[in-house]
Amino acid sequence: MYLPEKRPIFLKNRHATNPYRALFWVVLVLFLLFVLRGYTHGEVQPLFMPSPTPTRTSNSFAQEGEMQFAAGSLDAAIAAYQQGTEVDPTNIEMWANLARIQTYSTTLLTTDTERDARFEEAMASANQAVAVDAESSTAHAVLAFVLDWYATSGTLDATAATDMLSEAEQEAVMAIQLDTQNTMALVFYAEILVDELQLAQAEQYIQQALERAPDMMDVHRVNAYLLESEMDYNGAIEEYQRALEITPNLTFLLLRLGANYRQLAQNETSESTQTNLYEQALTYFAEAARINEQLGVLDPVPYVSIARTYSQMGEFYAASLNMMQALQFNPNSPDLYGQLGIVYFKARNYEGSIPALRCAVSGCDATVSCEVRQCDEEVDEAITITGMPLSSNTVVYYYTLGSALAGMHGPANPDFCEEAMVILGQVREAFSTDTIIMGIVTPSENICIGYGYTRP
Repeated sequence: MYLPEKRPIFLKNRHATNPYRALFWVVLVLFLLFVLRGYTHGEVQPLFMPSPTPTRTSNSFAQEGEMQFAAGSLDAAIAAYQQGTEVDPTNIEMWANLARIQTYSTTLLTTDTERDARFEEAMASANQAVAVDAESSTAHAVLAFVLDWYATSGTLDATAATDMLSEAEQEAVMAIQLDTQNTMALVFYAEILVDELQLAQAEQYIQQALERAPDMMDVHRVNAYLLESEMDYNGAIEEYQRALEITPNLTFLLLRLGANYRQLAQNETSESTQTNLYEQALTYFAEAARINEQLGVLDPVPYVSIARTYSQMGEFYAASLNMMQALQFNPNSPDLYGQLGIVYFKARNYEGSIPALRCAVSGCDATVSCEVRQCDEEVDEAITITGMPLSSNTVVYYYTLGSALAGMHGPANPDFCEEAMVILGQVREAFSTDTIIMGIVTPSENICIGYGYTRP
């Protein structure tokens, strides 16, 4: 067949070598060899492998901790700093901030056992900061702060507290010697001096701190504490307000501010002025409760403060309602049962005060604790309460229970004085030199002595 002017249908030389194709195959082989070598050395990962999780830096945890602290969420701040120390265990600032916030968080706890445990955690953090760098002024300053708060917490015996306060002073002095410009060291040393009742010297150091760092919360907090110790409650209120301007969400500052208004109210002779001061106190306590609610923090302390204020105002029903709310938040706390018992006792509901105070002092089974809480047995948890040891923080529950039992002794309660004399005897043995406490214990004992009982 004739095909005019057509190109050939078939190639003339089918097996002729194409130089571009050869170059392609050479490059492909070299690439595969490179990939194989990278895979062997771990430099190349297989396709579709999950991406590695990015590692957070200690600085990011520090920023989170600072933000949580400023927001008033102390537990979240502690958790962030703890994670930061795991990432960088040699970071002194991380350990110091962790110890400082752990110490502040003790203000949110209601029992000696809880506070002691948190103080021990703070001590461990502060000691770790010193272990990382024994020449760090900040590390020694924070250790002094922890020791001071622990020493004055009321959970230690007198000898241990005195020794710890002395150790706190030594740490603060060392912090200042290591860095005379460290404002934090000056502030915490001033706080220690207040606790040692060296108020004039404390004022000198806090004034230096105020000049150097007027925008530091701790400076105004400690100055307020100094003014409280000097019974200048109006001055203390101004300083706590300045501290709150810097960190407005710290509930322990709101609680101290409210407590100072309440103290002013107690000292006031004008009924109308007193009422206004009590209402100011309630406003700050309520603000602390609101912040906690916003953060999802079930902290009973603001409600306890509200209950105490209403109790001082003579509004015992409102006081008991707020104590019940506190118990709902922490039904395991024997301290809260004790405080509810105090409210009932002041309201002259002696019969109702006894089971609540027994839970605080001797402990109580699930049936009694539920009775005190007025709980729904089908919904609320059955809780057994362990009583609290006698200490300067719990003695009020002991002698109040003893007084209630002695007062209610009679044919309907023939064993009350026997129990009262045992409890009051424990108080007498531990606080025999305290004239105020003995002034309460002795009349109650005399009631039972009149029924034929003797001191153990």
